[in-house]
Amino acid sequence: MKSIAALKNRVTPWSDELEPSAAELDAIDVEMPLILASVDLLDAQIMTIDRTPTEVDERRIRRARNRVLAARRDLANRTAGTTGAGDAA
Repeated sequence: MKSIAALKNRVTPWSDELEPSAAELDAIDVEMPLILASVDLLDAQIMTIDRTPTEVDERRIRRARNRVLAARRDLANRTAGTTGAGDAA
């Protein structure tokens, strides 16, 4: 009987490509403000799932939503202002 460990290399061989590339890490760094703002919005929304939102909760959600919109705007403006390789200057 063959062991599962012996078959593991055939099914999922190890590859150096499993780690993110430098370009992918840079893209994550660029999008990090939007990611964090989205997490804050989700946290604010999750806190009000099982109860009626108070005025403070509504303010917290509104501010978090505004931070998400501002982060999206900044990201869109940042990427719209850059030109890729082969693009007209």
